[in-house]
Amino acid sequence: MNSSSVFPDGTPIAAELLSDALPPPDQLGPVWDLAENGILPGPAVQTAALQALIDRAAASGGGVLSVPAGTYVSGSLYFPRGVHLHLARGAVLQGSDRLADYDLRETRIEGETCPYFTALINADHADGFTLFGSGALDGNGLRSWEAFWLRRKWNPACTNKDEQRPRLVYISNSDHVTLSGITLRNSAFWTTHLYRCRFARILDCRISSPAAPVPAPSTDAVDLDACRDVAIRRCRLSVNDDAIALKGGKGLQADRLPENGPVERVLIEDCDFGFSHSCLTCGSESIHCRNILLRNCRVEGAANLLRLKMRPDTPQHYEWIAVEGVTGKAAQLLNVNAWTQFADPDAPPAPPSLAEEISLRDCRLVCDRPLDLDPESGGFQARRFCLENLRLSAREAGFPPEKLAEAFPGSRVSGAEILLRPDQAPVQTMEIM
Repeated sequence: MNSSSVFPDGTPIAAELLSDALPPPDQLGPVWDLAENGILPGPAVQTAALQALIDRAAASGGGVLSVPAGTYVSGSLYFPRGVHLHLARGAVLQGSDRLADYDLRETRIEGETCPYFTALINADHADGFTLFGSGALDGNGLRSWEAFWLRRKWNPACTNKDEQRPRLVYISNSDHVTLSGITLRNSAFWTTHLYRCRFARILDCRISSPAAPVPAPSTDAVDLDACRDVAIRRCRLSVNDDAIALKGGKGLQADRLPENGPVERVLIEDCDFGFSHSCLTCGSESIHCRNILLRNCRVEGAANLLRLKMRPDTPQHYEWIAVEGVTGKAAQLLNVNAWTQFADPDAPPAPPSLAEEISLRDCRLVCDRPLDLDPESGGFQARRFCLENLRLSAREAGFPPEKLAEAFPGSRVSGAEILLRPDQAPVQTMEIM
């Protein structure tokens, strides 16, 4: 089996993750068009009418809720198994900017199962859920972004749970999920959150939030939380936080709680990354990430290509992660450091987090500095990293690649060329908040 069809440890990539096929229309069921059912575009919040139509479709055996051209405003919507969502060209399903239009329920957020506000689009135990078309989901997040930064001025330690905001899409406990062709933009909080899903595909989607003039805080493009067998292919990702974040739980007992779990077998390929805090991040709520492959992508202005957040209060294991064939501009190629932003300083330390079998190959990048590594920052272990066939132009040297094996035992560097250009324009021109 050739290298294009396997994950980093040699496990075969499932054929479903490499497929572009959408379920045939007759498999998805009859179309439930909004206009044909008396729901017309306009500024009014139409949550009740939209949910009633979804429920009618479910009671009739399922089908596709089809949103025609125009803007429709809603709060939380819930899609049961067998009901799908289609966004036609020119269609915009826009989230209300009033938190009161979103339900407070037990859900999954920031590595915990707890009461929080639901998303605009919610699908739980909805195997086969398909969200497709060429229209847009718009989180309408400006009002909440402004409120967050105002609260942050009052309380610099303000967290996401202090200024509550809804996500744009939350899909949980569902297999064989597909998001295809749509635009997801301006989320108030995380944009696409998948929890305990298997065989999920995000194909040809455009996911964005602004970094200026009002930064959209914590609007991760894709959060994979205790998921297995996921493909993110040919997407355009540009958000004011991590483009793709791998999650699964946090805290000293995180690896023992049944609601938590690993993220395994993720394929990210042929994607374009714009501004983001990181193209791929393990953390900040991760316990085990294994067999992650990011390949043949382009980046323009990310702070990090790969970031491993090593949290001292959570047992973490990152292994068999490969980044291959990436070109463009990223402020840093690799960032591996202790991460304590929201760690409890009074909590007893967890067993040291471990990162191993991490490789970066065949990349051509313009950087501010290639490696941001601080082996002395404490609380973690790292070994067997591989840097191979890298061609980098950098403003400053950063951590010396020749000392990688000394810092991370068993590591090797082969063919890593760094051309220092102190007068090179910086890749990152905006402050990461």
